[in-house]
Amino acid sequence: MQFDLTDLRLYLHILDTGNITAGAARSHLSLAAASARIRAMEASLGVDFLERGRRGVTPTPAGKALAQHARILLQQAERLQQDLADYAQGVKGQVRLLCNTTAITEYLPEVLADFLRDHPNLDIDLQELPSARITHALRQGAADLGIVSDAVDTHGLQTRPFRDDPLVLILPPDHALASRPSLTFGETLAHDYVALGSHSALAIHLEEQALHIGQRMSIRIRADGFEGVMRMVARGAGLAIVPKVAIERWAAVHSVTCRPLDEVWAHRTLQLCARDFDHLPGYARALFDALVP
Repeated sequence: MQFDLTDLRLYLHILDTGNITAGAARSHLSLAAASARIRAMEASLGVDFLERGRRGVTPTPAGKALAQHARILLQQAERLQQDLADYAQGVKGQVRLLCNTTAITEYLPEVLADFLRDHPNLDIDLQELPSARITHALRQGAADLGIVSDAVDTHGLQTRPFRDDPLVLILPPDHALASRPSLTFGETLAHDYVALGSHSALAIHLEEQALHIGQRMSIRIRADGFEGVMRMVARGAGLAIVPKVAIERWAAVHSVTCRPLDEVWAHRTLQLCARDFDHLPGYARALFDALVP
């Protein structure tokens, strides 16, 4: 078996695009050269990796196994290059960190700014995703570190506590529900909501929780960030669910009523997670050390 990294990248590009022509173009190879490389890979093991059809190609069982190993090998090659960055002038390492909404907006800005200041040779690829998508990406080797809610399944990953992060309900002071000492999520769903943007991890999570109990959130408007949500709630636009830490940050500015939610998923803890903390590349380990409380 004599595969090189170009072969593996080409093969993954073909799977991602669904046909050899597009995969060749993404790899900056001619169609003839790409086809020859794939045929040589298959001939070296005497097994087909692709099923050719009129609408493109799909991986065989052997091809699926190859894809899994190819992604790991290419990632390891990238990490090798980045781990050696300290020895090469002008070469920088990059950590890929996936987080939910609260971690990005409330807990990480100062921590990551300090880390970048102290590590001029490192960059951070920071992306907001729902917790379930973060754990999936980590299992697939598509990120170094993630910060997720403890409500999500982290089987197969290692975790460390990051922050306590309860969610609370906020209401206009004169709202019909404001006199209630506590509320369930279901009891609020007959009322209008102010929500974060539709691509926000927290917004997606809340709408999924409503669907789990057979209801939908009545969203009158979406706001950009927790401050925008609280300003609209304070002016009577509707209810909202936000992290308690956001209320503590802005309570002196915005007049809203805050109530606990009687839901297990609202009493959450954020967790830092990875496939294996002990086998993180050096640049990712440095960020891990900065994030651990």
